Formats: sequence, C-alpha cells, structure tokens
Amino acid sequence: MTRTVARVIVDALSELGVRQVFGVVGDALNPVTDAIRTTEGLEWVGCRHEEAAAFAASAQSQLTGTLGVCMGTVGPGSVHLLNGLYDAAKSHAPVLAITGQVPLAELGSDYFQEVDNDALFSDVAVFRATITSPDQLPRMLETAVRHALGRKGVAVLTVPGDLGEQQLPSDRPARFSLNAPLSRPDAAGVHRAAELLDRSERVTLLVGEGARAARADVLTLADRLAAPMVLTLKAKAGFEGDDNPFQVGQTGLIGNPAAAAALQDADTLLLLGTDFPYRDWYPEDRTVIQIDTEPTHIGRRVPVDVGLVGDTGAAVRDLLDELTAAPAGSRGARGRSHLEKARERFDQWRTGQARLADPAHDKGVVGRIRSALDNRSHDIRPEALAAAVDRIAADDAVFTSDTGMATVWLSRFVEMRGGRRLIGSYNLGSMANAMPQALGAQCLDRERQVVAFCGDGGLSMLLGDLMTLKTYRLPVKLVVFDNRRLGMVKLEQEQAGLPEFGTVLDNPDFAAVAQAMGITGIRVTDPADLEDAVRRAFTSPGPVLLDVLTNPDEIAVPAKPTVEQGWGFAVAKVKEVVRSHGEPDGN
Repeated sequence: MTRTVARVIVDALSELGVRQVFGVVGDALNPVTDAIRTTEGLEWVGCRHEEAAAFAASAQSQLTGTLGVCMGTVGPGSVHLLNGLYDAAKSHAPVLAITGQVPLAELGSDYFQEVDNDALFSDVAVFRATITSPDQLPRMLETAVRHALGRKGVAVLTVPGDLGEQQLPSDRPARFSLNAPLSRPDAAGVHRAAELLDRSERVTLLVGEGARAARADVLTLADRLAAPMVLTLKAKAGFEGDDNPFQVGQTGLIGNPAAAAALQDADTLLLLGTDFPYRDWYPEDRTVIQIDTEPTHIGRRVPVDVGLVGDTGAAVRDLLDELTAAPAGSRGARGRSHLEKARERFDQWRTGQARLADPAHDKGVVGRIRSALDNRSHDIRPEALAAAVDRIAADDAVFTSDTGMATVWLSRFVEMRGGRRLIGSYNLGSMANAMPQALGAQCLDRERQVVAFCGDGGLSMLLGDLMTLKTYRLPVKLVVFDNRRLGMVKLEQEQAGLPEFGTVLDNPDFAAVAQAMGITGIRVTDPADLEDAVRRAFTSPGPVLLDVLTNPDEIAVPAKPTVEQGWGFAVAKVKEVVRSHGEPDGN
C-alpha cells in the first residue's frame, strides 16, 4: 500500500529509534501527529510552548548522541522553536525540526500566518528545505537526517498544509546508512606535540566534553605528565569523582582559585576536546597544544603551537606511544610538585566551600558576622541548598541547570560522580532551559532520577510547561533557587559599580502554584528545615517542585577576583545603601 508523506516521515523516525516527538499540535502538522498517534513505540509529547519542545528534543540528543525531534506548526508555531533550536545548534546536538507551512498554492501570497521558514532558520540550521512534492520523499528526509547527525546540528524540514496527506507515487523504505567516522591526527604533529611535552616541567590539562569518551586514556596521560586537570563545566560529568586524583575543578567566573592557578603556573597547556571560549582566563605566553575534531576550533581562543585534528581518544593514545618521559612511580619520573600543589589548593578551597554550605554556618561567630552584612533576613544560603541536593541525589541522576547563579552553585557544590550526567544551555546561555531539558531527559527513562536546578527567573519564563510534567507523569525534581532576583545580572551590575536595577522579581509562592497544577509543592524558608525538605522532595512520587527562599545577596567570588571588581562591588553597595529601603527599584 502506498504511504502518505506524513506516514513516510513517521515510519522513518520510528526506524531510527526516536521514542518521543515534542511539540504543539495544529493545522499543517495534523497528518503527521495523526501518524504518530497510530505508531506503536513513538510517543507524542504535547508541550505548552514550542520553545520547551525544542529544549526537550535537544536534551535527549545530548544525552544519547542520537536524533532528537520536535515540531512546530505554521508561522508562530515554527517561530517559537527558534531559541531551543539555537541552543541545540550551539550544543552540537543533532535535532530534526518538522515545521508546518501554508498550502503550496498560497506560498508567496502573504497568506495568514505565512512565514518563510527557509529564511527563518537559515542561521540556525545545517539543513533546511520545504517539501513541494511527494516525489521528494524519502530522499529529502534522508538528507535532512544525515545532515543533523553527520554535522551534529539542526535540520529543518517544512511540510505545507496540503502535502502531509498526499500519497507517494513511488514508495520505498528510507535508508540512512549512518556511520560515525573515527579520525586520527597526523603522525608528524603527534611527534612534535610529544617532544614539547617531554621538555615541559609543568603541564596542565584543560579538558572538555569532547574528551569524555576517552576518560581512561586521559587519566593515563595526566598520570604520565603529572598534570593537574582543569575541567570545563561540560566535562564535570565524566571526570569528577574520587577516582580522578588529577582534577582541580573549573576555571572562569564559575570556577575556583586552584584551577586558575593551575593554568597560570603551567609552562605548557594541553587542551583536550574543548573550545573553552573565555580568552581572559587563558594565561599568556605559554606553550599550547590543542586536540579537537573540528579544524576550525584549533587556535580559535588562544595561540597554539601544535594543533592535532582528530578524535581525542585516538590522539591521546598516539601521544602516549610517543612520550619518552618515564611513567609516574618509576625512577626518573617527572616531578609531581606542580600537580601536588594544585591539588592541595583545590582541597583547601573545597574545605572552605564546605563550611559555607553548612546550614548551621550563620550560627557560628564568623557566620553571624557575615550574615549581618549580606543575609540580614536569614534566608537559606544557596550553597547549602546545592550541597544538600548533592548529598541526597542518586549517583546516576541527570542534572540540568538554568543559566545564571543556579549553574554557579551546581558547578561548585554538585559533584558529577558515578553515572551522573549534566546538561544546560552552556553555549547559548539561554534562560528557562533547565525545566524543559529535564522534561526531555525524564522521557528517556521515567525511572532514572532527573533534577532541574531552576532559577526563579528561568522557571517563570516557561512556567506553563509544568503542566506537561504533570500530564505525562514525569517525576522530575525541580529545585528552585528562589532569591527573588535575576541573580547573575545583579552580580554583573554590582561588579561594574552599578546599583541593582531591574532585577527584582515579584514572585508567587511557586510551591503553591505547583500544587494548583496538581504537582507536589514544597516551600522552604528556614535553614533548619532544608535537609528534611530535600529528602522529602526526592522521595515523593511524581513531579515535585521544591521552592527554597535563598539569600539574594549571596556573592559568588570569581576564581581570579580583580581589584576593579572589588571596587565596583563596594561602590554599588554604597549606592544601594544610600537608596532608602522603601524606595522603588531604580529611583
């Protein structure tokens, strides 16, 4: 029996192993959603906003390395996908977006809701096309999927409203023939890199997500080089834990002094699978070796002496074969003082952070003095909340985090040990990503624990999709850092010497909102209640929203605080104090 355009698309998705399609139903896509309805093993997840659908599809792709799928119908439905698709593109996540369009005969007539999808998605998509004839299938679909998976990006396939139900004149099964290539760097480059490393006294590794699959080889290399390992945020999952005696945490604004010093004290930097973008955090005048699968990433952030293009694992194994330095533990081994000094600094920093994370911190002498300055309302410290979640969450939990202060606290206080995974909008830096990404992650496995670190500003931006969690009985645990602020913006303003302006949020009781939606809601205002509340949230069945009132004046000190930042913060605080307490924000 000859199939329709919609049936060909949906059958192909099912054969590819796609398990959920996220979107909002409507007009042009009705034939496609109806085909999903009658396809066993493929679930339609109806979201309240297409942006949430795109974030959810991207999360699935990032966690599995396979294709995520979302849909948006004609005009506004397609437009709403954009931000989530930009996040997928920046995260190199293979996502197929199926979008609706006005009937073919109306194209170009400024028809109701008509938008030029091929132009709309031109910047975000590695492939975009509008189906204009059933004859183009399944070839056009195959091309879209190959682009998404092969180039690790977004493909957009637009289906006009009168095309979905049309039958193919000549039908055949879709064929994708997908193979992941493994590339190796050139031997001369590996030999040159090994020579530089052999001559180096103090090597520091900067390790990114691209090295996750080569964890064992990277640890062997760190041991051979006696090198501290600075992690990017996306490399936390895979390289943290007690079984990695080389890692010293993150650098950058969310990082710690030990990691910043490990980079600064090195004479050679070895970048593995990372395109860490913050150039101010790279030390100057160091020997730099970079390994990356993408040639355009070599030297993009810092001048590179040797660039090796290829798979990180293959390149590291080739390096290990070339290095002449004696392995650690043998006579003549490379000195380990650089590594030991970095680890000592890291342990000292973690000890200090643990004191801040103690819920009883403000009851001590130092805590009472500090709280008189920055926590007069005795709100819960966000450090304490993040640390409590770290203690209680499962060792195979999936974490998502909103951009901003929620990510800062997760970075510093949640260890990605065991089989934990972490995703967030760490390249695009969008607000409102944590909850919809958790939605997508939980759909993959309804038994695995999924925890969203939500900012109050981010959660409220896409609040409607709490209903999606409830409708599909997705047991996501939403941890809301409710500081009644756009916290990162507040910090940016104050570090620049500006008084806080425009960042205050008039929040509802989020726990009560959740309860009104049929979701378990727990609100915490007393530090003494924090531990029990977190445990109750994590043991309660179904979705849970944990609304914790945290201190809005908490300061996240950067890894390398500058005199200018300190002075700017002091000036800002003086301006804020001069303003009367009852005066409206900004007057």
